Amino acid sequence: MAKRKIVVCGGNGFLGSRICKSAVARGWEVISISRSGEPTWSAVTSSPDPPSWSKSVSWEKADILKPTTYKPMLKESDAVVHSMGILLEADYKGVLSGKESPWKGLQRAFSATKGGSQNPLERKEGEDLKPQEADGQITYELINRDSAITLAQESAAEKVPTFIFISAAAGTPILPRRYITTKRDAESAIASNFPSLRHIFIRPGFLYDSSRTFTLPIAFFGASGHLLNSMVGGRLTPLVGAAVEKPLKADLVAEAVVEAIEDQAVRGVVATEKIEALANTAWRRGML
Repeated sequence: MAKRKIVVCGGNGFLGSRICKSAVARGWEVISISRSGEPTWSAVTSSPDPPSWSKSVSWEKADILKPTTYKPMLKESDAVVHSMGILLEADYKGVLSGKESPWKGLQRAFSATKGGSQNPLERKEGEDLKPQEADGQITYELINRDSAITLAQESAAEKVPTFIFISAAAGTPILPRRYITTKRDAESAIASNFPSLRHIFIRPGFLYDSSRTFTLPIAFFGASGHLLNSMVGGRLTPLVGAAVEKPLKADLVAEAVVEAIEDQAVRGVVATEKIEALANTAWRRGML
C-alpha cells in the first residue's frame, strides 16, 4: 500500500502541529505549510526543543494569501488540511498605538461586516488574495473564510481527494459574530462548489493542553458549563454558544482529524461526539 501524503496548512500551530504528529505516527508523508516554517516549539509544546517526530515533517514556508507559493506542494496529496484561523482581529493594535480610540476600536471589532479578499471563486489563476480593508487588516473574512475557500479550490484543481477544514462548534458572546459566520460561510462554499472533494468540517469547542497552562482553568469552567447545559437539555447553547461546548484536548482532536482522513465514510460536519468517537477508534487502532 502506497504511503499517504498529507499537507497541513497551519501545521506549525497549536492544533496543526499535533495533526502533523499524529500523521507521522501512521507513517504518512507530512508537509506543513506556514509563513514561518518550523514551529517555535515553546509556543506549541512544553519544551523549546524539537520533538523527535518533527524530523519526519517537511516544514515548508508559504503564504496562505498567495496560492502560487503553496500550490506545487499539493500535488499528489491524499488530503489537505486547513488549520489556520484567527480568534481575534488586529483592531487592538490601533488602540494601543493611539491611532484609534478604545470606543472606535470596539466599534470596528464588532462591526457587522468587514472586507475579506476579492471573491475567491472568481479569482484568476495564479492571482493572490487581496485584503479589501483600507489598512490591509487581517480579518475573519480573509483568513477564516476566503483563504479556506481558495485552498479548497486549489486542492480540487490538483485532484486532491480529501479536504479538511478546522472549523468551530459555535461562537461565543465575547467574540464578534463574524468569527463563526465566516467559518460557516466557508463550509457552505466548499461543500457547494467543489463536489470532487470529500469535504470534512471539524467543529471542536475549546482546545486545551497542559503545555498551555492558561487553557486548563478555561477548560475546567467550560466543562462545568457543559455539564450544566446537559442538565437543562442544551437550553444554554443558543445563549452562550461554545462557552458550554465540551472542551477537548488538542491531541484528541488531532487524532480524530487523521482518523477521519483514513475513514472514507467520514464526510461533512464532524461535531464533538463524532470527534471523540474518531479519536477512540484511532486509540484502539494504535493498540493493535
